[in-house]
Amino acid sequence: MNKKTKNILKITLPLLLGVFLVWYSLSKVSIEELMVYVKKADYTWILLGMFLGLLSHLSRAYRWLFQLEPMGYKVKFGNSIMAVFATYLINYTIPRAGEVARASILTNYEDVPFEKGFGTIVAERIADMIVMLGIIAITLFLQFDFIYGFLIEKFNLTKVIMILLGFVIAAAILFGYIKKSKSKIALKLKGLVTGLIEGALSIFKMKKKWAYIFHTLFIWGMYLLMFYITSLSIVELNEISLGAVLIGFISASSSIAATNGGIGSYPLAIYAAFSIFGIAEEPSIAFGWIMWASQTLMIIVFGGLSLIYLPIYNRYKTPKRF
Repeated sequence: MNKKTKNILKITLPLLLGVFLVWYSLSKVSIEELMVYVKKADYTWILLGMFLGLLSHLSRAYRWLFQLEPMGYKVKFGNSIMAVFATYLINYTIPRAGEVARASILTNYEDVPFEKGFGTIVAERIADMIVMLGIIAITLFLQFDFIYGFLIEKFNLTKVIMILLGFVIAAAILFGYIKKSKSKIALKLKGLVTGLIEGALSIFKMKKKWAYIFHTLFIWGMYLLMFYITSLSIVELNEISLGAVLIGFISASSSIAATNGGIGSYPLAIYAAFSIFGIAEEPSIAFGWIMWASQTLMIIVFGGLSLIYLPIYNRYKTPKRF
């Protein structure tokens, strides 16, 4: 498969999957039923959820400055904010293209070399991944009895043990292969793992590492709170448990990587998580669409304004040409 075909598939497959999942979710809850929930929803909670989402994005933009400053770059906060919103908007069209655009914006308007800007974004993703793994670990600890009971109910104990044992053995074999093998794939994986570890440890070498860690926790705290607060807009979800919130949040967050911006996959991921707790299908999918639509609307508005205002804000700066 040539490079051009791969690039086309990278763009079209997530879009096609998104279209299919939109159709599938609407086949389970019709547009008419969905609109009933949309009309009945309490928009005070939805707007508050959007505000919390906005705070998380602003915190992300401010956190980025801590990474750039030690390298000698005094970046304008305004450019950092607009680069972050532009990233989210562009990712709705071409997966991961937003990260490239974000680094390019700093190269154009702040003279930050592309490689360095992109490197900080990779390190940022590592920090986010660590927090996400922490949330998963906390959820497993708090909901261990429930999750264990659910697995036992759906699968017999022997199968659960065999699956877990299989994962452990597979992980051990993979680790041993990567450590000893000299093949291109093994060396590439080894380099990736080494880079991830170095990127994570580099956070503690920052001058303002505690501020960076605070903003990282604040960002994800806002994400979680945003998810819970928006759920209150649906009357049927007002008594939702902590376990459902945590597992629903993890499931929804993971779905964003499946399609462009989580289109189609986001509501279904929430439904899949909530169904474990016996929450009805209609309010679950309706909440998923309301949650996704409200945050997407914010990204479209602020992302679009950012792309328009960037050259105006930097009107006295001549952008670099590539």
